[in-house]
Amino acid sequence: MTIFAYSDPIIACLKNKTLLPTSSINDVFPKLNVYNPATDALIGQVRNFTKKETQQKIEACQQSLSEWQALGPYSRGDILHLWATLIYQNREDLATIITLEQGKPIQEARAEIDYAKSFITWFAEEGKRHYGEVIPSSKQGARMLTIRQPIGVTTAVTPWNFPCAMITRKASAALAAGCSMLVRPADETPFSALALQVLAEQAGIPATILTTVTGQAEPIVNEFTENPTVRAMSFTGSTRVGKLITQQCASTLKKVSMELGGHAPFIVLEDADLEHAVQGVIDAKFATSGQDCLAVNKCFVHQSLYQEFLRKVTKRVEALVVGNGLNEGVDIGPLISQNAVDKCQKHVDDALQKGATLHCGGSSTEHGKQYFSPTLLSNTTPEMMIFQEETFGPVLAVSSFNDTPQLIEQSNNTPYGLAAYIYGSDQSKLWHLAEQLEYGMIAVNTPSMTGPPIPFGGIKQSGLGREGSKYGLDEYSEIKYVCLGNI
Repeated sequence: MTIFAYSDPIIACLKNKTLLPTSSINDVFPKLNVYNPATDALIGQVRNFTKKETQQKIEACQQSLSEWQALGPYSRGDILHLWATLIYQNREDLATIITLEQGKPIQEARAEIDYAKSFITWFAEEGKRHYGEVIPSSKQGARMLTIRQPIGVTTAVTPWNFPCAMITRKASAALAAGCSMLVRPADETPFSALALQVLAEQAGIPATILTTVTGQAEPIVNEFTENPTVRAMSFTGSTRVGKLITQQCASTLKKVSMELGGHAPFIVLEDADLEHAVQGVIDAKFATSGQDCLAVNKCFVHQSLYQEFLRKVTKRVEALVVGNGLNEGVDIGPLISQNAVDKCQKHVDDALQKGATLHCGGSSTEHGKQYFSPTLLSNTTPEMMIFQEETFGPVLAVSSFNDTPQLIEQSNNTPYGLAAYIYGSDQSKLWHLAEQLEYGMIAVNTPSMTGPPIPFGGIKQSGLGREGSKYGLDEYSEIKYVCLGNI
């Protein structure tokens, strides 16, 4: 049964709400199907915009810029606050859309809506503090200063794993800075983006300032990268695609911000609180069914704690509830595609063939073809695929260590550098590891490190630039230097 139809309100499950009246498209326009990963049922269709239509939307964004910028940061902030309020008021409906499209458990979808809202309220205020500075003059009689100005039309390509939060983290920064933004959401999760845009319009953000462009990636993204009117582009996704987009943006020297693949190590030192570390690795690995760039990919446990850690983690992994994310109490929902399931199986099979030990899981489940059972592997080694590649699924690989220099070497032996986790008690050793690990973000004794105030981003091949924090506005502005001489 079709739940969504583009010619109707975006979601029929929005009971007794006036939310989401949207323009219809007739049959002459090409459309893309959207499926529920939990059931493989068709949940609706969205417009498939062409390259030419994308170009027209970019032109409209450019034409609307001056009016949006003239509002100033305080009025823009008021509008952003209203957008955040509307998102909060429609939290349950937006969470339902996420779970239907993406599959994550409903409690995680609700948390994502809160997370998405938090970026809007942050940048609504931070836009008022996007300061320039006065520079002590090196020229007699002259005054030197800088101001921050919006870069112009911006674009974003966002992923399916956090279909609301990745939009608001980018768009609210751009809008607060005085820019317009076109968002191309993932094929799998366009309705979340469309719902956010409708609420943005209700808050007073014109459709030509925040624009959603759905459809096949190649023509839309090519126009984003090639069009000289677009001055900045933000992408969250795989490193492979991020490299291609960066290359394409070079022809017009756009500012690019890239949040790319991760390969997070989780390190348990000999003086760690074991119960705390066990809870931490469960939270850091199995949220979003493991489909998270921050998810643990390889876990290193000190030899003195190794066997007890495995015993406790096995019990916790076996207790994770698999099922349709709309059902309360589910911990692990479906993966986004059959390819994602196949990759998990490939990593497990390869590890077992090379000597790993399977403690639980290790295969698909009876819930459906896009489900994979929560899995724990031990005795994993560097020659295994799971040690070198991002799994992006509910498979945890654990190894023991006894030598700290070797631990650091194995942790850093990856082209990626997004996030790392350390659990222990010795502050000196924790600081040493935090400084030596080649990752942009380090979480110490906690699985939760993100939020609006922090500069989210990686090093090496995990990305360029930072999102959130005061630095998030820098991605959407230019520094202008002014020298005031005597007349």
